[in-house]
Amino acid sequence: MEHYSTVKKAVLYEKLRGGKARCLVCERKCVLREGEKGFCKTRVNIGGDIYTLVYGDLSALESRPIEIKPFFHFWPGSTAITFSTWSCNFTCPWCQNWTLSRAEPNPSRASCIPPEKVVEKALKWGDEGTCVSFNEPILLFEYSLDVFKLARTRGLYNTYVSNGYITLQALKMLIKAGLDGLKIDVKGDAEAYRKYNSADVNVVWRNAREAKRMGVHVEIVYLVVTKATDSENMIIETIERHLKELGPDTPIHFTRYYPEYMYHEPPTKIEKLEWAYKQAKRMGVNYPYIGNVPGHPYENTYCPECGELLIRRYGAKVIEYNLKDKKCPKCGTSIPVTGKYIKKTKGLSWWI
Repeated sequence: MEHYSTVKKAVLYEKLRGGKARCLVCERKCVLREGEKGFCKTRVNIGGDIYTLVYGDLSALESRPIEIKPFFHFWPGSTAITFSTWSCNFTCPWCQNWTLSRAEPNPSRASCIPPEKVVEKALKWGDEGTCVSFNEPILLFEYSLDVFKLARTRGLYNTYVSNGYITLQALKMLIKAGLDGLKIDVKGDAEAYRKYNSADVNVVWRNAREAKRMGVHVEIVYLVVTKATDSENMIIETIERHLKELGPDTPIHFTRYYPEYMYHEPPTKIEKLEWAYKQAKRMGVNYPYIGNVPGHPYENTYCPECGELLIRRYGAKVIEYNLKDKKCPKCGTSIPVTGKYIKKTKGLSWWI
């Protein structure tokens, strides 16, 4: 299998006795026997070493606005070349990208797109950065390291749209390679994580906290799933944890769920999203947002001191940008925004 172009020896694992090996990229830390694949189906034990099966095996390569991730306080108006691979290390039954996240890689039919090509296309398309998204980006861990290092030399930023279930060692390696922005999906409380993903919510909050501490721009998304993560107690607990771990200036997006894949409850009521937004404001979050409701006033950025409209959006598009030197033009309050505003004249996305 090693001769396939997308199969490459992993960079973060430990060899164990008896020909076993432990993956150290995801917090599941799968221990694999010879020929065995991990939970994510993208890593395999070959001869006592772990190999990734998806190096450069891209399921999508597209230029997209940074707001669609969503990042609302990171290089507003910019675009990032966005790419993904196959499979996932989570099992969310409502996954909107299930055609990618539930598909196992097939190295015998895949071809490797070199990191250089990704960076070249980003520059050609006029993108300001890179983003690993659609399915869980840590499955492209080794590839990300190479893309990020190269992108940084060309003046591009680098971002992840992740479930945050990564080891601290892997996170530090990504940051050293050039990770600038991290959007993490928080998928409920401890019980919801156990029920839907057999995972530990504390790992996710730890990584969000440590990434911010190490200088990465962090934003949180909370998908309010009908009859799964929409209880008032769960939302309040999440807001409390958000404030404790990340502080009042870190954005949190309460995003509308729509039926998808194996989960068919009705879409989130907009009133529930508005309630979550108001609770976050009441509890001290300066920059809560509502997502997946284009045109809603709560997808705009307002000054937390005087209420002035600072950034008007419609979905993923910036309609109006009123910040002056990252300050409110009315009262002078500093607004935490990473990078500069990029005013685009071209369209929102380009598929290849």
